[in-house]
Amino acid sequence: MLDRPTEAERRAVDDLIGPAEAGSGRVVFGGRAARSRRHLLLPALHAAQDATGSITRGALAYICDRLTIPPAEAYGVATFYALFKPDGPGGPTTHVCDDIVCVQHGAEALCRSLDVSGEGYERSPCLGQCDRAPAAMFHRPGTGYGNAAPVGADTLGSFAFDELSPGVIHQERDRLTLLRRVGQVDPTSLDSYIAAGGFQTLAKAREIGPEAVIAELELSGLRGRGGAAFPIGIKWAGVRAAGGREKYVIANGDESEPGTFKDRLLMEGDPFAIVEAMALYGHVTGATRGYIYVRGEYPTAERRLTSAIDQVRDAGLFDDDFGLEVRRGAGAYICGEETALFASIEGYRGEPRQKPPFPTESGVFGKPTGINNIETLLAALEVVAVGGEAFARVGTSQSSGPKLFCLSGAIEKPGVYEVPFGTTLGELVAMAGGVLGGRNLGAVLMGGAAGVFSDETALSVPLTFEDTREAGITLGSGSIILFDDQTDFGPVLRRIARFFRDESCGQCVPCRIGTVRQEEALARLESGRPLGTAADERRRLDDLATVMTDASICGLGQTAASAVQSAIRLGLRGAPR
Repeated sequence: MLDRPTEAERRAVDDLIGPAEAGSGRVVFGGRAARSRRHLLLPALHAAQDATGSITRGALAYICDRLTIPPAEAYGVATFYALFKPDGPGGPTTHVCDDIVCVQHGAEALCRSLDVSGEGYERSPCLGQCDRAPAAMFHRPGTGYGNAAPVGADTLGSFAFDELSPGVIHQERDRLTLLRRVGQVDPTSLDSYIAAGGFQTLAKAREIGPEAVIAELELSGLRGRGGAAFPIGIKWAGVRAAGGREKYVIANGDESEPGTFKDRLLMEGDPFAIVEAMALYGHVTGATRGYIYVRGEYPTAERRLTSAIDQVRDAGLFDDDFGLEVRRGAGAYICGEETALFASIEGYRGEPRQKPPFPTESGVFGKPTGINNIETLLAALEVVAVGGEAFARVGTSQSSGPKLFCLSGAIEKPGVYEVPFGTTLGELVAMAGGVLGGRNLGAVLMGGAAGVFSDETALSVPLTFEDTREAGITLGSGSIILFDDQTDFGPVLRRIARFFRDESCGQCVPCRIGTVRQEEALARLESGRPLGTAADERRRLDDLATVMTDASICGLGQTAASAVQSAIRLGLRGAPR
């Protein structure tokens, strides 16, 4: 007997795609029509799982019929993403973060108590709630997803789907630019945003014209805030100059780097500003379609952005030919890489593509595409608002403007901090109250799991692109995780290695095999059972690092050994010797 969808699954998919043709139970498209609907695969998988808690064979078969996708191909997509549960039992799910920040704040004790109580849960990599660790995410079929942090064994079962507040701002409001509206403007109300000056910048851009906007961006010196630090004026100009009538702009909100949560704060606390920035991006580049790709672990951000888009559209504030929608990720760190994100939007496994061609020439759906992360887009909005010259006066000549940093771990006041480029790491740590409990600093991890460890010497380094590069550390995504001097770094490195092993997309051999072998070598060293001698294992780790860095297709494999190698160089307690 063929697997068939339940009525709830059928209704969930039909609500997304549209009703099936009467009498046939399905609508079959071929050729171009079929390809044009492939991009609905991830939303359809989400719809089915939202309804029942898993993706049953019946639901998958129905989705494949509706979208004309081979079942084996769709199953390959469903099994790629960690949040999807193909062939799973369904029902409620609890995800408990056991990553390197939450572990510092009791995640392992929470998991042990849940093991004893028999409460079902799944261990999860970083959920982006590091400022209030330990964290959990819940899925209740038919109700939705929600986050809770901090959580304990006594509060886990009483979780309610109240939307989280966007977080605490520890700084004086008059010193803030990118964060100034968070907690002050109602994130659910367009009227509140407009009363605070919202959409005046878009109006200014329409008045001065796209070329003038690009000139201001170039004058500002604004560079991307996602880690690559590419000049934004050049990127926007490239999309505008690209040929063809069909272009896209994308906001990359798939913030999955452990220890990073700044974009979550902006998406939850200032969603209308992101929508205005995307409308600006589309207007300047000539794009007619935009996507805001939100990581699947950020349900509040998704809801607020979707509501904001609906309100702005209803108010007629978009250009007539511009459409914008939210796309939800499904638990794949690799989709933070821009070409993997394109593949995900198109309905495929999130596997990176070779470059060139670059996105400004051939991006999502093979069309010219502009893509920036959330912080970069709000910085671009600010450039247009105040002018490029005024923006460039903040920071340094090579690193202009304000920058957001995420401080977590062994820190007194974890949270997102906005400072001008050039502020030293020590000054930033002091703003956040110093090391937790007044203890001494053991190490600081800059840039998350893909970053590098440093010791107290980093405290004097100005936080700029140029100074951190000279010091051999990285700004990366803006993640700064502190560890005190009592930390055993052996388990920390194991967790980082396990993270990369799990998150490798498997497309290229250096990363697929190298991340596994790195984790295995660390496990052997920690257990005191090296393959050969400890020195042999060290050399093996060095060789793996070289191969992954030099031969991996994308940044995941190229940085998978960075934290481990830096911990070894520093001789951190518990690191391989």
